[in-house]
Amino acid sequence: MTISAAGQPLIPQPPATVAALRQAVGQITPAALPAFTRELDQAADQSRQGSDLAPLQRFVAQWAAYVYIQRQPGLAADLRAWEDRAASGDAAQARQAASEIGGIFDQAHAAVGLHSR
Repeated sequence: MTISAAGQPLIPQPPATVAALRQAVGQITPAALPAFTRELDQAADQSRQGSDLAPLQRFVAQWAAYVYIQRQPGLAADLRAWEDRAASGDAAQARQAASEIGGIFDQAHAAVGLHSR
């Protein structure tokens, strides 16, 4: 991941389009590109099969939120810490971690102006 100066985002938040999100993922977390491509293919297949854009809309919302989080090293580190705590803690820690993780994703979805369905 690219290092940012003084806690600034690594890159500006891109538009919520497949092409812009693919480019952003390639810049900030290139190791996630195979997952991006795999999930895009799945969403496209589901959209074609059901003649429904909802799977593609969910894909864009999910990856826009992912980019929002990952482009901010501090927020991304917080998310990883809460995910680790959820995986290794007791039930009370897991509930707290789930709440914090949900808050991070709520913040991300609100910031990019999209909602997952």
